[in-house]
Amino acid sequence: MANSYCFWIFVEDVDGELILHHEYFLLKQKFCTEEHVVKMFVPVFDPLPPLYFVRVVSDRWLGSETVLPISFRHLVLPEKYPPPTELLDLQPLPISALNNKHFEAVFQAKEIKIFNPIQTQVFRTVYESNDNVLIAAPNGSGKTACAELAILRHFENNPDSKCVYVTPMEDMALKIFNDWHDRIGMSLDRTVVLLTGEPSTDLKLLQRGKLIIATPERWDNVSRRWKQRKNVQAVKLFVVDDLHMIGGTIGPILEVICSRMRYMSAQLDTTVRIVGLSSSLTNARDVGAWLGCSAAATFNFLPNTRPVPLELYIQGFNLSHTASRLAAMVRPVYQAISRHAGKLNPKPALVFVPGRRQSRSTAIDLLTMAHADGSPQRFLHISENDETFRKLLDTIQDQTLRETLLCGVGFLHEGTHPKDFQIVEKLFSSGAIQVCIVPRTMCYQVSMFAYLVVIMDTQFYNGKYHVYEDYPIGDVLHMVGLANRPGRDVDAKCVLMCQSSKKDFFKKFLYEPLPVESHLDHCLHDHFNAEIVTKTIENKQDAIDYLTWTFLYRRMTQNPNYYNLQEISHRHLSDALSELVELTLKDLENSKCIAIKDDMDTLPLNLGMIAAYYYISYTTIELFSMSLQAKTKLRALIEIIANASEFATIPMRHREDLVLKQLAARLPGQLKNQKFSDPHVKVNLLIHAHLSRIQLSAELSKDTDMIVLKAIRLVQACVDVLSSNGWLSPAIHAMELSQMLTQAMYSNESYLKQLPHCNAGLLERAKQKKVESVFELLEVDDDDRRDILRMEDLQLADVAKFCNNYPSIEVEHELENDTVTVYALLSCWARLALSSQG
Repeated sequence: MANSYCFWIFVEDVDGELILHHEYFLLKQKFCTEEHVVKMFVPVFDPLPPLYFVRVVSDRWLGSETVLPISFRHLVLPEKYPPPTELLDLQPLPISALNNKHFEAVFQAKEIKIFNPIQTQVFRTVYESNDNVLIAAPNGSGKTACAELAILRHFENNPDSKCVYVTPMEDMALKIFNDWHDRIGMSLDRTVVLLTGEPSTDLKLLQRGKLIIATPERWDNVSRRWKQRKNVQAVKLFVVDDLHMIGGTIGPILEVICSRMRYMSAQLDTTVRIVGLSSSLTNARDVGAWLGCSAAATFNFLPNTRPVPLELYIQGFNLSHTASRLAAMVRPVYQAISRHAGKLNPKPALVFVPGRRQSRSTAIDLLTMAHADGSPQRFLHISENDETFRKLLDTIQDQTLRETLLCGVGFLHEGTHPKDFQIVEKLFSSGAIQVCIVPRTMCYQVSMFAYLVVIMDTQFYNGKYHVYEDYPIGDVLHMVGLANRPGRDVDAKCVLMCQSSKKDFFKKFLYEPLPVESHLDHCLHDHFNAEIVTKTIENKQDAIDYLTWTFLYRRMTQNPNYYNLQEISHRHLSDALSELVELTLKDLENSKCIAIKDDMDTLPLNLGMIAAYYYISYTTIELFSMSLQAKTKLRALIEIIANASEFATIPMRHREDLVLKQLAARLPGQLKNQKFSDPHVKVNLLIHAHLSRIQLSAELSKDTDMIVLKAIRLVQACVDVLSSNGWLSPAIHAMELSQMLTQAMYSNESYLKQLPHCNAGLLERAKQKKVESVFELLEVDDDDRRDILRMEDLQLADVAKFCNNYPSIEVEHELENDTVTVYALLSCWARLALSSQG
């Protein structure tokens, strides 16, 4: 039997004359029993045809094919979209229009002297009114500056209240924080804070900050209890960026927090101004109406209205095999840089590749081609003997990166050292090197802009479904938006390379506005649970009323078939909402998160309150409730946590199952005979690898960091579930696991392993001198301590700082009554005294 079978998937029109879409599909033997998901986009024409045919044909066997008709009999197409906002021919406004020298300095620090046409057109609405505003414009239009205008007006009119800025990507939030902390916070004496995701820390930051920057999850967690939190109620300006991502995985949370801010404003009878920023949208009017924006305050500009005009080239490749296609793209990438970024007047070029491996290999291939052309230094625009340049290169830790930078090509990946990352960005932004190659996963992390952007392939491997999927369109729009250098270039260029079958898809969504739909109906359980815990929802009618504030409610009547509605009458809509509420609440009741009284009122239960407090899924808390037992041991506890729903989206890369199999062989315990393509198995292995301090690849290290952050929160939820049941032993195991994850070690190992710069030799020397704890290390003679540590002065300073902060806890207890009787209740007084060595 073959290891794989190949099929072709065709979508045909009703007459079978026109192929609307074609796709190659490879079915591997080891995955043949699993369900596969294939996503396709096909055009629908007017008049509406009665049906389309999906035909699957074997690439190898004659007569092996199947046809599935897709009926459009009950299909209701969305209404025609309103026309976009026309870009007016206005005189560009200078920054002096702000009428405030301090505010002008904020823009001068960014070298902005006049506002671009889009900023000029929205200026009066954003800066001179308090109206809710939606600005949908192509990436690179200066929408962040529009947000700054709204923030500056807020500071002028509401100096004592707070402003929140939400962006879906953590990397973007960090970049905005670093920028605004200096330009706005320092110059205007306003405290700018970035929420961390740790609840107690975030509440302190919220109290202290005047400008709060957050991701949707972090603001959702903080704002859920808005009724009890005065600092949330003090928010008078709410800016949400990248609203076009409402159709992506983060979309439901974006939708909920925007709806909550409007609901809070209505309930408190106060004004919370909402400013929404997005890429160009087809249904911007619906988004604006949902945010409370008037028609005059809803701006929806076409993609071709960028201040710096963009020439977009889409190049197709007829190769289904991903590795072969990537290899075939290298020469065209080099040619695109030569043609568009120029030889006589060279300009910077950013190249986005699918992953780390292609980042390094593409850099080497480009230099090989430049050498073959007889100009090996063509990408270097500084003397290779320049003293400053040489000093920077000497600090580069990656030897390959140092060699490529000498020839003018830089590359980044997840494992790039932070200092190397900064040097590459500095050299590229200054024009010293012409080309930088970046993995698509880091597109939000880089702060570089270029004249030319090359997107080398548009697919990544989804290990969960064992298929290659297209990049999210939001990521592609962001990459395209980095071809933008206002004030330095009069135009910009982008070359997008993809499979030939994907060309029409990208033409549609890059040249035209983007349609967005709500996915909240698929992710409603956790949000309902949180609102029930905070008493925002107290019965089923409240739940239906809650939904009327959402974008979902507005789109259900506009695009009914997308939300499984056959009609758009008031009765059909009411029935659909009632059914959605009933099913969602029933699932929450079955998972014992809530109770439903008299088939109407909703009451929060212990599990639901734990899930809402720790910001975890209702399915996860149900798993904990069913799996945790009085005799649960540490290894079982780790396995239970690894199976949490929060880890279902951990990325599985191509051939990563082989790497995980090798990793399992190095780890203790029964971890070898597993399904290594399962994300939950990967999480289990990486937690054990973290505790064993095993050196991992850059990608797995990044995954581990993300896993550990979530795992600590999940462990704390486990402690609450176990203590609620009165199970002492597993609760102690869970508390130990929290410490183990923080210190990256098992609890049965030497406590000295917590020391900075600790190694096996240090532990062996300490064992020989019978030193087993930090306190014993502090008590030994200085000569013995030096002999055990054997460190340089800087390392010794780190150890001293650690020891000074190491807590010393004393516990005293006293029974209230000395008479002890079996099964009787006792009162015990306990006193904890915490002190540190310093």
